[in-house]
Amino acid sequence: MSAEVRSRQIANAYYNIGLEKAKERDLTGAADALKKSLRFNKYQTDARNLLGLIYHEIGEVGAALAQWIISQNFQETGNPAEEYLQALQDAPGYLSMADQAAKKYNQSLQYACSDNEDLAVLLLMNMVEEMPNFVKAQQLLALLYLHHEDYTKAGRCLFQALKVDRYNPLTQRYMAVAKQNTGRAEVEKRKLKNAFSHRQMQDDDIILPPSYKENTGLQSVLNILAGLVLGVVAMFFLVTPTIRDSITSRYEEEIRQGLELVNQKSLQIDELNRQMEEASRAQQEAEDSLATMVSDSGGVISQYQHLVQILEAYRADDMRTAVKLYVETDLSVLNDGILDSTVAWLQQDMAQNGYQVLEQLGDEAAARGSTAEAVDYFQKSLQIKGDNIGAIYKIGLAYKGAGDTDTANEYFGEIIMNHANSEYAAQAKEQRGY
Repeated sequence: MSAEVRSRQIANAYYNIGLEKAKERDLTGAADALKKSLRFNKYQTDARNLLGLIYHEIGEVGAALAQWIISQNFQETGNPAEEYLQALQDAPGYLSMADQAAKKYNQSLQYACSDNEDLAVLLLMNMVEEMPNFVKAQQLLALLYLHHEDYTKAGRCLFQALKVDRYNPLTQRYMAVAKQNTGRAEVEKRKLKNAFSHRQMQDDDIILPPSYKENTGLQSVLNILAGLVLGVVAMFFLVTPTIRDSITSRYEEEIRQGLELVNQKSLQIDELNRQMEEASRAQQEAEDSLATMVSDSGGVISQYQHLVQILEAYRADDMRTAVKLYVETDLSVLNDGILDSTVAWLQQDMAQNGYQVLEQLGDEAAARGSTAEAVDYFQKSLQIKGDNIGAIYKIGLAYKGAGDTDTANEYFGEIIMNHANSEYAAQAKEQRGY
């Protein structure tokens, strides 16, 4: 048996293990098995698609997109990954919501690491309402609650996380802490103990002290009378003289305690006012931060979406659309190690072919008299290839044609000063009137 066949068999075995674990909602165990399957056979698209579904189920939409993109590249026809990607793109606002959820989680993690736990809690509470299946967010929120000793709220978050990923070891560890501090663990332990112990105390179990004797009726009466006499004597000679002294001191103590209570309440009111002011400031900061994140269109999920659209444009031989999308995509955020080879290939191809396409689009816009559009395309061409001197020269021509001589001379001067040996240097001098 060849090594390749053996690797495929091992990959299939791990895929089957992952499939069984996924059916039992052991998503963490399933993901581990599927990753092992892909180590032995990276072309196992069934394992990759299932891994994407698991990532999606636990709220990690970006990782799911990455798996489905790779799967689609390995198997372009008859691949369910294409349907998964299309379904996500067709869902109104879903990718945007998932994008914001990922950014809120990352921001909350930064807040928590920088001792701004109140802001982290505010962001996470808002986020898990929108995506309750985001397991990592539920875990982080529960951890913050545990740190603040709010074990009941922590338990609710962990319960929600276990509904998604039933055997997640980190969630179970946090849940054990929450149960221990809410008494839930002791209750469960007691129930288990009682289930195996039903014996009741018998009469023989009662042990009488050796000095115990049964009293007759006459002895009981004499004992009662003796007790009454001793009680009256104690009242007159011991208790009564101290009553008068205790009345005064008691009222003085009540007055002192009353004054202390008033002072304590005053201090508590001051402390509550201070806490309310701090909470108000924290809420405002969180809202401002959230507004900034919502207005930011460069989120991780949106970049995955752009990457999907770029690859689809490549398959349709629509290089113009691919290049336009490429210059609007921040590939640096796709640094999860999953798409490194795909991103590297895309960057290399764009460096070789993409900048000419943008330059051509700029030429067409300039021919139509659309100076701003032409300059925009030439500038985007320079984003891919910064030493494209032809694009720099054409930007100068566009500005000069629009009557902006000063700006045009800046670009011509850049060619003359920095690219004196290029074929465009003499033309730039001519345009500047040298």
